Amino acid sequence: MVTFKLTIGESSTGRTFQKEVKDDVAKFFLGLNLGDKVNGDQLGFPSYEFEITGGSDYCGFPMRKGILGLRKSLTILGGVGFKGAEKGIKKRKTVCGHKIHDKISQINLKILKAGNKSMAEILGLKEGDLKAGKKEERKKQKISQKAESNKETESKTENTK
Repeated sequence: MVTFKLTIGESSTGRTFQKEVKDDVAKFFLGLNLGDKVNGDQLGFPSYEFEITGGSDYCGFPMRKGILGLRKSLTILGGVGFKGAEKGIKKRKTVCGHKIHDKISQINLKILKAGNKSMAEILGLKEGDLKAGKKEERKKQKISQKAESNKETESKTENTK
């Protein structure tokens, strides 16, 4: 029994959605590589098209393009699996190969072509369930603070008249 957690990134809004797939749908992913395109009809997302951008295995090691095999320990300067420290610092890190196998637990997807319905509608999420991004929350807070300060200044001006 194969199970994958799909993390779908929507670049237009900056939101990510998660869906767990099992058995027949999950077997579809076996053998695919990073960068491959996936038709959304097979995943339950009609008229969507996705690209596989990454993932991680059951131990949390990230997938890295260009690596053959299940896992490999590399001395890397930067990129996937290493955030980097100072300039020129190399570190030995373990990463997964670029091919999806049964030990992979999470697959990251990017939306290339959106369908007629939004991702939230397909997954059955309400607008209240979706959390706005931090920037959107800050904007809403600033707007509400400005509105309150405007009300206060209006009431002060009315009182002085």
